[in-house]
Amino acid sequence: MEIKTVSIIGLGALGIMYGKHLTDRLGKKAVRIIANKRRIDRYQSEGVYSNGEECDFQYTDKDIACSPTDLLIFSVKYGGLEHAIESARNQVGENTLIISLLNGISSEQKIGEAFGSDKVLYCVAQGMDAVKQDNRLTYKNMGWLSIGEAGNSESEKVKTLARFFDATGVSYDIPDDILHHMWSKLMLNTGVNQSVAVFETNYSGVQKEGKPRETMIAAMREVVRVANKEGVRLSEDEISHWLEINDSLNPEGMPSMRQDTKAHRKTEVELFSGTIIALGKKHGIQTPINDFLYRRIKEIEASY
Repeated sequence: MEIKTVSIIGLGALGIMYGKHLTDRLGKKAVRIIANKRRIDRYQSEGVYSNGEECDFQYTDKDIACSPTDLLIFSVKYGGLEHAIESARNQVGENTLIISLLNGISSEQKIGEAFGSDKVLYCVAQGMDAVKQDNRLTYKNMGWLSIGEAGNSESEKVKTLARFFDATGVSYDIPDDILHHMWSKLMLNTGVNQSVAVFETNYSGVQKEGKPRETMIAAMREVVRVANKEGVRLSEDEISHWLEINDSLNPEGMPSMRQDTKAHRKTEVELFSGTIIALGKKHGIQTPINDFLYRRIKEIEASY
């Protein structure tokens, strides 16, 4: 199989970034941006911009029947996933491959339940510094996508996606253990994203000693305990690894959840502490730090 057409659901930061990148390389006719008519009208009247350049996207009404796409990319917030799945039904055919750029470890299961788990490859987006304000995206680093399949076999589907990324200049890697990789990224997000948001700071707030950094590390340690019970062998060494990376970031930068709270948007707290709290209850593990972060973020959202 060769990937020639792409459909993207969601024009957040990653949707715009990869939508523009793939449209530039494949041509406008090969890349669809899927949305409802009202949203399409707004995109077309206001424009969508990437690093100051207006994006010349092909918009496709979700309700219009069309030929299946070769690759379907979900790039919505977790709260919009159910709606996005329904919006994508006209895009999926027998040979469609699907990836999700959502954070966490939950979206692939929901997408697989809707379209068949055999169509879904695991994917982790990382290393990008994209910031979106209204309909304008700015970034310097696109980062890369880590891809794989359950069982960690480099299947023909993974190879197909890798060939497509090679042809279109999308940076990627194929980890030895993609599920471990996803849990490790969840551990990072659960600590960093939530602590920066709750303490209303930026990366500098968790790069120095103090309550925000202590909370971040404690939240990550709760993820390690839960992951181990789930059969994923996270360790204290991985916390140290992520701390080194986090400490090297621009102190004035901020993760996506802090951007969301500053813009009065709903956050992905359910993907982070919400997941860890639920799995902690399943295994009889107390998660007081994530309980605190979850409660506080919900209070912040309620104050909008």
